[in-house]
Amino acid sequence: QSQLVESGGGLVQPGGSLRLSCAASGFTLDYYAIGWFRQAPGKEREGVSCISNSGSDTNYADSVKGRFTISRDNAKNTVYLEMNSLKPEDTAVYYCAADFALGGCGSSASMYDYWGQGTQVTVSS
Repeated sequence: QSQLVESGGGLVQPGGSLRLSCAASGFTLDYYAIGWFRQAPGKEREGVSCISNSGSDTNYADSVKGRFTISRDNAKNTVYLEMNSLKPEDTAVYYCAADFALGGCGSSASMYDYWGQGTQVTVSS
């Protein structure tokens, strides 16, 4: 069974950091671009960041540029999202998703084939 599993969410104070992980099982991520999305209560899902299958291309939403870093370790079949200088407005359920694509990555959720179950990130004092 092919699936993605996110981990690393939690409660953190403003200005703090978290690292999210997205681990794949049942398939290899070597041929997949990975996107991170988030959805806050009452808001639409938004793309946060993505990384190409090789790791050579990355993209970030303007709201997280300079604070979040996406990376991948294909040997571990895992993608990471390092989140620093967290703000209350970063509070959301974060999802990772996989898109079968060689080269590049996109922010449109419709492009992605597999989705994780999500992990809650809460930024509050």
